[in-house]
Amino acid sequence: MKTIQQLTFLLILTVLSFSASAQFRMPKPILSPEITADSKITFRVFAPEAKKMTISGNWMPGWGTQVEMMRNDTGLYQLTINPLPSEMYTYTFFVDGVKTIDPNNVMVVRDGTRNESMFMVPGEKATMYGVNDVPHGTLQKVWYSSPTLNLNRLMYVYTPAGYTESNEKLPVLYLLHGGGGDEDAWTTLGRAPQILDNLIVSGKAKPMIVVMTNGNPGDAAAPGAAPAKKETAGQNNPGSMGSGKFEESLVKDVIPFIEKNYRVIPNKDNRAVSGLSMGGMQTLYLSNNHPEVFSYFGVMSMGLVDMSRFGGKNDPAERIKGLEKLKASNPKLYWIACGKEDFLFQSATDLRKFLDDNKFSYVYHESEGGHTWTNWRIYLSELAPKLFK
Repeated sequence: MKTIQQLTFLLILTVLSFSASAQFRMPKPILSPEITADSKITFRVFAPEAKKMTISGNWMPGWGTQVEMMRNDTGLYQLTINPLPSEMYTYTFFVDGVKTIDPNNVMVVRDGTRNESMFMVPGEKATMYGVNDVPHGTLQKVWYSSPTLNLNRLMYVYTPAGYTESNEKLPVLYLLHGGGGDEDAWTTLGRAPQILDNLIVSGKAKPMIVVMTNGNPGDAAAPGAAPAKKETAGQNNPGSMGSGKFEESLVKDVIPFIEKNYRVIPNKDNRAVSGLSMGGMQTLYLSNNHPEVFSYFGVMSMGLVDMSRFGGKNDPAERIKGLEKLKASNPKLYWIACGKEDFLFQSATDLRKFLDDNKFSYVYHESEGGHTWTNWRIYLSELAPKLFK
């Protein structure tokens, strides 16, 4: 007869053997995306009940292009693509036509109401947009009162490394997002804090504060961040984009708040404003109507458009009048950037012709590609070193 000690020992061996066997049978974690040393990328998703799986990524030509993934006999779908240049990329899966993020990738970004999985291909661009072992700035979510819009609103404020320990006053860049975006866009998709961290530590850009507001005048904040409320007159109204109300609020509410609560140099030569698409339109409005406030303007992926489509007015006389005011203010930099495949490329061309015809000096940056965050991240990394020189 076995002793109690022997029975206990046998029980422990049995448990350990079962545990080891169970661990041995556990499936390996699915790696997706997998990036090889030669920058090939493999996507994987386990979906044994799915009949068809496709992937759509921002590196694919054409909006919404999808490529079918191959299924093995276990139900694992997989696709390997050729090497991609160093950059930040986004993608989604379609499971039998239903759009979803990659369940095996924790990197997720939001653009308005769209959520996408994200990855970076190592190299120069990934280094610029990535989190490197350098001193980091601070990103704050700040609520402020906007009497102009009759709302309490949310904005993001980036302060560079060393700001809290220093007594130095800094210049400010007001950075505006595009249509469909919100105050989160330039931090999540634009990688503004990482870009500024890396530019500043390398000495390519001066230390600066960056203010990223919500450019939709009817909204207090991004979805989920705003308090529950009834819709306002401006909310979900496309005309609000060209109404000038946001721009008025920026001048009357945002700038005074920043200059009261942050250590800044409160004059036009130490203020810059730049935006993409809708934010580029707002930058144009500010350059024509408030040129005394800023000395640096950056217009990304925008130009002369039919303002009546956005609730504004088309008045050539007012445009000339605004340009004359801008000339008189003697800005230090007027910077325009657009991609050759951007659907607003012609509008940017028209803007340049208007400025040329009226003998106004500007700097133009033309890139490949279209109306994408791939370009806007590049534009920010090109523009920031030109500011406050």
